[in-house]
Amino acid sequence: MTRTHTTVIALVAVVALVMGLTVYKALNRPNQLDPARLLDAGIVQLPQSRELPALTLTNQDGQSQAVDALTGRWTLLFFGYTFCPDICPTTLAELRQLQGLLSEEDRQRLQVVMVTVDPARDTPEQLKQYLGFFDAGFRGLTGELDQIQALSGRVGIPFIPGNESLPNYTVDHSGNLALLGPDGRQQGFIRAPLKVQKLAEALPALLASQP
Repeated sequence: MTRTHTTVIALVAVVALVMGLTVYKALNRPNQLDPARLLDAGIVQLPQSRELPALTLTNQDGQSQAVDALTGRWTLLFFGYTFCPDICPTTLAELRQLQGLLSEEDRQRLQVVMVTVDPARDTPEQLKQYLGFFDAGFRGLTGELDQIQALSGRVGIPFIPGNESLPNYTVDHSGNLALLGPDGRQQGFIRAPLKVQKLAEALPALLASQP
């Protein structure tokens, strides 16, 4: 075998090794999006993103917030209310737990926003006090009932308003979350009940992606 043949064989072996390592890394990246894994965690991606309606609500600090301007970070949009006896405190506690399982980098890529389904009782002050109990930096939005219903209908998480004439009335609503991308468009849902551990494992890949 000549020196030239030996050199060619060596080069081929090196190229094959490099290609093999590249393929291995591509197939074993921990942050690679896996639709099956996302679905197993309760994350349902829409085949086509949805634009949010151009309406303005009021946040927990009394400031105006255009809902189609919730951009720059991934957003988990939850429709609940502060007088809720079960779904809301449970969901918010689970979301706080989820944040604790994520890295600091991933926490910075994600925000939780609760839109009240009970604006008659949930003033900005009430929202701020209630969300403060969870000590997790959650944001709140309130406003006119018809606007909130328009938003919930657009993202596919409707609710039935409570009968305000009754004392201690409740509101029939879902524990599902709307998933908004950094572009401010709805990218999907997270189904209730939340699978906190699986979400903590699946979300980083999504948070690192671009919608």
